[in-house]
Amino acid sequence: MINKVFNDAMEAVCDIPDGATVGISGFGGAGIPEDLITALIERGPRDLVLVTNNAGSGETGIAAVLKAGLVRKLVCSFPRQPGSHVFNELYRSKKIELDLTPQGSLAWRLRAGGAGLGGIFTRTGYGTPIAEGKETREIDGKGYVFEKPITLDYALIRAHVADRWGNLIYRKAARNFGPVMASAAKCTVASVAEVVELGALNPEQIVTPNIYVHRVVPRQQG
Repeated sequence: MINKVFNDAMEAVCDIPDGATVGISGFGGAGIPEDLITALIERGPRDLVLVTNNAGSGETGIAAVLKAGLVRKLVCSFPRQPGSHVFNELYRSKKIELDLTPQGSLAWRLRAGGAGLGGIFTRTGYGTPIAEGKETREIDGKGYVFEKPITLDYALIRAHVADRWGNLIYRKAARNFGPVMASAAKCTVASVAEVVELGALNPEQIVTPNIYVHRVVPRQQG
């Protein structure tokens, strides 16, 4: 019987090794898998390449992962936002590398990784420092920059409802990077508010099918 439900977050992330490439979903405060982040920090793998939308604010969420000293390189779109002092301090002291990737390019690099494509050509970043060291090309009289695909060893994402096979439904803006990260990962861990019986989910509402999900963790309520 296929059952991808794990007892707790720590059990689901306990095999993440040093040097892994880990994607964490979230946009602002929406869709951040706080329980998986807490477990990741307790697990303590080092030299991670972290792929995420931003560098976090204050000292919680993504910022807490950075503060714990787990990350060697950050791939993100918005490393600096109000309250992102943890990243600023690490970057200025040269304790972390940054791959600054425009938000649309980040999403499409993950899509390319999930689809097995060799990369994408995009107009975003052409003629700017973003394009330095990258292949550029003129197509139909317009300049494009080549972006390599992103693949993940692990994706830690937040969804709303799952079944035991790992089919996922999201809630509003919390969907954000979850689906593309799940498709690009060797192992996707999904934190969910509820696990329902197999067959209870409307197939038309399933956003991420179970083929992309390997572990499901019910969030502790209250």
